[in-house]
Amino acid sequence: MTRAFGTRPPAPVILHSAPLVLPVTAPPLRDGAVVVRGERVLQVGPRTDLRTAFPIDEEIRWPGMITPGLVDACRTGPLGPGVTWAADVGEHDRPGGVTYLEVGCASEQAWEERDRDALITAIREHAGPVGVAAHATDPQVMEDLAVLARTFGLRLTADLGRHSPAALDEAGVLGPHCHVAGAGPLGPGERKLLRLRGTSVALSGGDVSALVEEGNPIALCGPPLAAARAVRQATRLPRLERVLVEAATIGGARALGRAEGPGRIGTLAPACAADLAVFDTRGGRNPYAALLDQPPLLGTVIGGRTHPARATQPEHHEETG
Repeated sequence: MTRAFGTRPPAPVILHSAPLVLPVTAPPLRDGAVVVRGERVLQVGPRTDLRTAFPIDEEIRWPGMITPGLVDACRTGPLGPGVTWAADVGEHDRPGGVTYLEVGCASEQAWEERDRDALITAIREHAGPVGVAAHATDPQVMEDLAVLARTFGLRLTADLGRHSPAALDEAGVLGPHCHVAGAGPLGPGERKLLRLRGTSVALSGGDVSALVEEGNPIALCGPPLAAARAVRQATRLPRLERVLVEAATIGGARALGRAEGPGRIGTLAPACAADLAVFDTRGGRNPYAALLDQPPLLGTVIGGRTHPARATQPEHHEETG
């Protein structure tokens, strides 16, 4: 068989396997694996089953545990271990993330004369996923930002240290397309308003008992595992470790609008993005608790490309026949 001129050969099928795979939206898998081709996950399941079901070109055998790549819903500094997607306010020079263009305009006049056109130009010229960080102090500017976000289909983020949930709702900012960064305890009415609007709350610490028990969607700010540990110290809830791992993965994906459809992140399942993190959590402990106990990062897979951590050498096995 000849290949048509100019066409690319199909991407190799790679099996990433480990003693434990944590899909997040499905139960943990002992001796599990993730089949990857190009930038997508083909299947997740028991290693022996997948080796039989797929024409594997290469197996990468990791020690420890494979998880989805972690998601930082409000990046405030260097990326934490295992993070493959993040919300950046301002430009970033790495794959995997949503760039939120900051608008801190203080007056409606400046907005009308200069800043509105500048924002629209920046949105149109930006090549990757883009959103707006609504940090303006003028209420009319905030209302216009909400309109622009809906017009262009953009994500929004807002800071509860600058605006109350009620003020954000009055401006039309809140909704499932928006996530807010928590600045302190929220009252019952504020939690209910955010919940009704489908707005995720991104946290870096504090007691999350009320948010979790009432069903507010949550994500994590800053290095997700560090934020999860800070929350764990302040919160007393059953099965909290699982809640926090979900916040660091699928919860962050929901906050950034990347939890559904082909190429979705925050979970391991067919058609998801091939974004993985691998941690040295060997042992028989609760995998959710083990992930929060500062395990060494062994490597990441971003868009299907493997990036071992320093001094980590996973086993590579090329299949024959």
